[in-house]
Amino acid sequence: MHENLACLNCGDKLSDKEKSEYCAKCLLNLDFGIEDKDFEIIKAHLNAILDSFGSDVRTAFQKDPAAKSLVEVLTSYPGTHAVLLHRVAHFFWEIGLPFVPRYLSHISRQITGIEIHPGAEIGKDFFIDHGSGTVIGETAEIGDNVTIYQNVSLGGTSLKAEKRHPTIGNNVVIGAGAKLLGPIKVGDNVRVGANSVVTKDVPSNSVVVGVPGRVVSRNGKKIPDIDLEHGDLPDPIADFIKTLRDRLLEVEDEIIELKGEKKREKSEELMFYGEGI
Repeated sequence: MHENLACLNCGDKLSDKEKSEYCAKCLLNLDFGIEDKDFEIIKAHLNAILDSFGSDVRTAFQKDPAAKSLVEVLTSYPGTHAVLLHRVAHFFWEIGLPFVPRYLSHISRQITGIEIHPGAEIGKDFFIDHGSGTVIGETAEIGDNVTIYQNVSLGGTSLKAEKRHPTIGNNVVIGAGAKLLGPIKVGDNVRVGANSVVTKDVPSNSVVVGVPGRVVSRNGKKIPDIDLEHGDLPDPIADFIKTLRDRLLEVEDEIIELKGEKKREKSEELMFYGEGI
């Protein structure tokens, strides 16, 4: 069947049993080279894995009020398992080991329901709460003290091998179901509301809600370093409608006053809707 056909990688002749376009040797080749100068980098990565092991477990325990013990977090939290496995896979990715990093991330996805590409860079004190359905792309960069919830996607919008996933700053909370797409930058101390779709850069110390995501202030005050109130967020659409309603009532009163008529009570529909905002 493969007579006169050669492996696309090495050029050796394919045997009858080799039904792909590559020979068995190339398919199973895990050789990789490390120069002497790279061993300091390898040492740094290994130290980072060991340092992160304790901090990742501790962070999950501190951020989840349901956690009863560190042992419970270590044995029963899929978000913690996914992060720990990712740090190992990322180490192999950084040193250029083929196949193994992607296989580890695949196993992690099967076990936890969380998909983190081994190329993604994740800082310390990272916590994925619940986490099922969460996807973090290859070129995503995540800072320190970041918390994300289930069904969050840090996705790409390009088919090119380039920076195509979000960069997340420090002290960020991303609510359940939020989608952050493209090579956008999210600053420090940011909260992203549940189910928001963010496709543009987000400045530091701000809150993002809605589809598409809109940056809104939070009582004009700087957002604290970290909190988990991703459900307690302002609604810019409701605020805008309320402003229009108030202005409409003012115009109604002015027209009635100009006509010399007796002011009537405000529209029940407007009052009812206003009370609901």
